Amino acid sequence: MSAADRNLSAAHAEVKTEIARTDAKTALLLAFVGAVLAGTWTIARDLPLNRPALVVGGVGLALLVGAAGLLLRSVRPNLSGRHGFPLWATLTAEEISTAVGGDLAADIAGLSRLAVTKFTCLRRAVDLTQVGGALLILAALLTLGGAAW
Repeated sequence: MSAADRNLSAAHAEVKTEIARTDAKTALLLAFVGAVLAGTWTIARDLPLNRPALVVGGVGLALLVGAAGLLLRSVRPNLSGRHGFPLWATLTAEEISTAVGGDLAADIAGLSRLAVTKFTCLRRAVDLTQVGGALLILAALLTLGGAAW
């Protein structure tokens, strides 16, 4: 195996590892967002919320729901058939041998685009989670402080 082949194989493995890391991070963050949503609902439904707390908390919850949507989009399977097993499912045994032995660089490029899309969704979801969480904390402070509008 040449140095170029080893480099391509290493790059291919790296991209696949990054996709797996993104999916793992996404799963953890989705569980966290779900727990925050459930906890917020459980606590807030029994509190006498004032108008500012309702508005701020409602926006915070909406942002968390948006974050959950981005996270779900990130882990949604891409079955377009361009790379890996979705492609192989459309091929005959002989075509699979050709595809597997074919252009690894094209597969790396396609998987890298997939990884960037996943990371972008994850990054945006983290941003929304941070802002939504901060707004929920502000809503709790407004409720505890008794601010009236």
